[in-house]
This record gives sequence, C-alpha cells and structure tokens, in this order.
Amino acid sequence: MVNPRTAGAGPAAGEQLGDGLHLLRFTGALYCRAELSAPWGVEVPRLDGYMTLPVVLAGRCVLEIGDDRHILEAGSAALITRGAPHRLLSTADAAATPLFDIPVEQLSDTYEHIRFGGGGERAQVAYAAMRVDAPLTARLIAELPDVIRVDAWADGEAGVFQAVLRLLAREAEAIEPGGEAVMTRLADVLVIQVLRWWLRNADLAATGWLAALRDPQVGRALGRMHARPEADWTLVELARQANMSRSAFAERFMTLVGEPPMRYLAGWRLEQARSELLRTTDAIASISSRVGYTSEAAFSRAFKRHYGTTPGAVRRSAPAPQPLAPVRAGIPG
Repeated sequence: MVNPRTAGAGPAAGEQLGDGLHLLRFTGALYCRAELSAPWGVEVPRLDGYMTLPVVLAGRCVLEIGDDRHILEAGSAALITRGAPHRLLSTADAAATPLFDIPVEQLSDTYEHIRFGGGGERAQVAYAAMRVDAPLTARLIAELPDVIRVDAWADGEAGVFQAVLRLLAREAEAIEPGGEAVMTRLADVLVIQVLRWWLRNADLAATGWLAALRDPQVGRALGRMHARPEADWTLVELARQANMSRSAFAERFMTLVGEPPMRYLAGWRLEQARSELLRTTDAIASISSRVGYTSEAAFSRAFKRHYGTTPGAVRRSAPAPQPLAPVRAGIPG
C-alpha cells in the first residue's frame, strides 16, 4: 500500500465538495436537437439511472414534472436528477406525444434530430439523457432535489453557463463533422456547471454525505480517501488529515456520514473496484492493488462479503456498450 503521508496532497480544504462531482461519470447517453413549432408537446417516460437535461436554445416551453410546472425561456435549463417522467409543452394546455412515438432523424448512435409540431411559434431545445455510472453515485443523487432549474445567474457563473449555451446553440444549428462529439462534451459541461452552482448555493441538510464533503475537517479526510483509496489509511492518519483527535474525528464522521470512517473507506474501495470491473478489461489483480489490497485473494473475499458475488462474476456480467438502444427503446436501465 501507499504511505498516506507521501501519497501527494489531496484536495485542499474547501475544494472537496466540488471534487465530489468527479464521482459522476456519464456513459450511455442520448443527445437530441429538437426544432419544435406550436402547438407541440413531448412526454418523456421514467428513465431510471439517467439524468436528463432539457436546454431551451430559442423560444420558450413549459416543463411539467409531477405537480410542478416551470416556464423555461431561451437560455434556461432544468436538470432532472433522477430520470423522473415529465412533459415539455409549447403551452400548458398542449397535448403531449410520447417521446418514442415521435419520428427522428438518426444522425448517429447517440445523436438525433427531431422536427415536430403544428407549424406555429417556434422553439429549439437541446436535450440530453445521460446514464450516471460511477462509485457512490447513489449518495450524491439521493441528496439532490428532483429538479435543478437554471434561468440566469447574477454571479460569475452566468457568463460561463451562457457561453456554453451559445456554443451548444451554434453546434445545434449546423450539422458539421465532429458536431456530435462537441454536443456531448458541452452537455456534460452544462450538467457539471449546474451541479457546481447548486452545491455552492444550496441550503444543505446538517447531516449526510454532501454535508460531510462540505465540512472543513471531515470533508478533508473524505477528499483524501477518494483521491487515494490505495493508501494505507488508518483512523489515526485520517484524524490527522482532519486536524482532529481520533475520537472526535470518529464521532463527527459517524454523525455526518452515518457510518464509521474505516467502514466507509472499505466500501469506497470496493465501489471503485466494481466500477473498474464493469468498465475496463484490466486484470482483477491490478484493480485490487489500485484500491488498496495487497492480496487478490483478500480482495475477492472482501468483495464477495460486500456484494454477495465474486469479482469475476461481476466482470462477466458487464453489458456490451449500447448507449442509445435502451433509451430509444424506452427501456430504462
């Protein structure tokens, strides 16, 4: 194992909350450019395991999700964090057509173009549906609101967000070589920008994973664990990173996170390993070493104890990458 004292600096105090976003990884995804004319309405089904992001590039639309209704003007976006069913409408009384019943122009496996509506007032919407696949993602998603709406920010974020929107609109207007890659990167950037803004401005609960990341002392220790899971962390060393006594650190960590530090670390290592088993072809021995195990046998025992199955079985269960098929077929997951 790596000595935590010589493993290199982790995130500085105050940075660990933003660094939690690095736990997000977007894999299978659908990116859509929609040219719409009133009256129009699109009904999007539940997409479990996906974040969805409609961005209004021109015109306006109504977003209905559950009992809530939002008016989105040009330059507005709404991040739907848990793939809840929703409707996008030209007006509140417009009829909605199921998304998968609307004809599309398939530009690639992950990028499509929709022209739809009754020929009236026009709107243009960029839409992304991104599968979230990363360790401990459930911890982050569980603490986000169902919808994070962004209109215009009065602080420095506004310029960044609007600049990305302008680039997205330009790419949506012109179908050029490489346009799909640019659209996907920009959509990812928009999601991260929305989450960064929310994390900095939200009135978070007093306890929970996000509150722990925001805590100057416990958050520092969490940042070290996330950055260096292979290091030979002990409770004493983690308390030293937090500049706390061992007992005070253990108590505060338990209060905020809901489990002891060393149990959290063990779970984090195994989550990292499982993610790598599913998305890489690296040898199990290499993966076990990268997450802090000196013995593949010890790693396999811990993995089976935690997940009820072996690393090899998880590796064999990894699906072939088919990013668009489950979304377009309307079969979430």
